[in-house]
Amino acid sequence: MKKIFSGIQPSGSVTLGNYIGAMKQFVDLQNDYHCYFCIVDQHSITVPQDKVQLRKNIRSLAALYLAVGIDPSKSTLFIQSEVPAHAQAGWMLQCVAYIGELERMTQYKDKSTGKEAVAAGLLTYPPLMAADILLYKTDLVPVGEDQKQHIELTRDLAERFNKKYNDIFTIPEPRIPKDGARVMSLVDPTKKMSKSDPNQKSFITLLDDPKQIVKKIKSAVTDSEGIVKFDKESKPGISNLLSIYSVLTNKTISELEVEYEGKGYGDFKSDLAEVVVNTLAPIQERYYQIIESEELDRILDEGAERANAVASKMLKKMENAMGLGRKRK
Repeated sequence: MKKIFSGIQPSGSVTLGNYIGAMKQFVDLQNDYHCYFCIVDQHSITVPQDKVQLRKNIRSLAALYLAVGIDPSKSTLFIQSEVPAHAQAGWMLQCVAYIGELERMTQYKDKSTGKEAVAAGLLTYPPLMAADILLYKTDLVPVGEDQKQHIELTRDLAERFNKKYNDIFTIPEPRIPKDGARVMSLVDPTKKMSKSDPNQKSFITLLDDPKQIVKKIKSAVTDSEGIVKFDKESKPGISNLLSIYSVLTNKTISELEVEYEGKGYGDFKSDLAEVVVNTLAPIQERYYQIIESEELDRILDEGAERANAVASKMLKKMENAMGLGRKRK
């Protein structure tokens, strides 16, 4: 089976955008691929974190992976920092990467702009992300459009390493869903929905209660035209809501446009809110069942053991290729 790797940072609440752009597709992918799902906690510390909250977020994210339908008998779910090969391989790939290409990364520019001081990790974390992927001979990486640049860098680093040292890495491909790959803010539909947005109305989290969900969707920015029609350029707000509706119901946008022809945004938003609430209800129920359970710890222990076994083998190949340590057989 081909291999898939995906990582999500435990740096806050998981949004509906994270679910649509990544987690929703994982459930189907695990039936056809050998999947590695990683809670990338080492990436989260490129910016300051409260250690108590970070530990809470790590556990919460693990529970959400399972709540959305990840099956630990089919997939490997683990925490990045519990597999030391990630940090070791990340350093080795830093030594293959160039400063110029790291400075050109869009996320580095966004997060460093206007800051008096920036942690070195914020600049150098893309090689760690590359290590996450390459350690498992990953074929496909499910990502949103905003992460495509990181996969391109991962491919560049893998090809550079293969050419300079030894041909050991599989060159991964991004897997970007056709619909819903980039869910936008409910307040500013020209920006991606983000859990780091200071305006809580701009995003929906997977653990928002029904009242919060309804309130956020009803207050979502649209336009004064009042026509439910997809037009990303001139009607970004309603187009974003149509995309969300389409992905969660498997109805095409054209079908939705016909369904709501002659109806206003009020009816559309009310129905969309009901769709979102009904989608998240079973996820929330499973989450609260497992969040404090021994079952969650057992699954994470087993995941770390399996991931360590695979990652350590690739790390040894990397070390042998670069001439580190004593020669290993």
